[in-house]
Amino acid sequence: MHVQQNPAAEGQLVTPEFATVAKSAMAAIEARVHALCLHYADRLPFHGWHHVSFVRAKAVGFARANGANASVVEAAALVHDVNYLVRRNSAASAGRGLRMDLLAEAGVPGQVARWIDEIVDEAEMRTRHRHISIEAQALSDADTLFKALPITPVMLAHRYLEENGVSLRELADKIVGEQRGIHDDGYYFYNRSAADRYGHWARANLELWKCIQESVDDAEVTELLDAVNAVDAAAS
Repeated sequence: MHVQQNPAAEGQLVTPEFATVAKSAMAAIEARVHALCLHYADRLPFHGWHHVSFVRAKAVGFARANGANASVVEAAALVHDVNYLVRRNSAASAGRGLRMDLLAEAGVPGQVARWIDEIVDEAEMRTRHRHISIEAQALSDADTLFKALPITPVMLAHRYLEENGVSLRELADKIVGEQRGIHDDGYYFYNRSAADRYGHWARANLELWKCIQESVDDAEVTELLDAVNAVDAAAS
């Protein structure tokens, strides 16, 4: 979205940087998303409040660094993953109805809410491209960083499997399939400082998931995984 109508001055076109999310609206969005994350914590072991708050903090920092509209990016970060409350293993667009309801209830003007929803769609890993808006870049870099953190495959990957009902093979295929080309094409991170600081994490993470992808084709590894899953099933 490149231009918007200013609700306070009908007929006057303004650029998005003049559209902001009021502090009261931001507080209302935060409170509602936080409450949803707590209430449905058992359904969001990966995309819960810990994820939302990390992405929010990093996205605001990236927005300030690249000149994006920080308040709009912050609101987008708060609501970017509500689709996982609507349907497991879904695209961001699956959360549009809930996202728009949350923003409306918080008092965010309709045009700004639609812009926020567009940013969330733009930033999604599976569909993003080199020339997304700077607001989407800020959100994307924050969400991508969470995926590339060295602790994520160690501490959180099993939570993703549980939350979305996918196998280790399916997750490895998804990560390598969605992220390898973007990484090789040079826009895994849009922010140059982020690329310089975290790029080696991204490379190591992708190499790890490539190795996992290869390993699950080994018959003995498959037997090992089956045995581990059997133990987990018996324990539960």
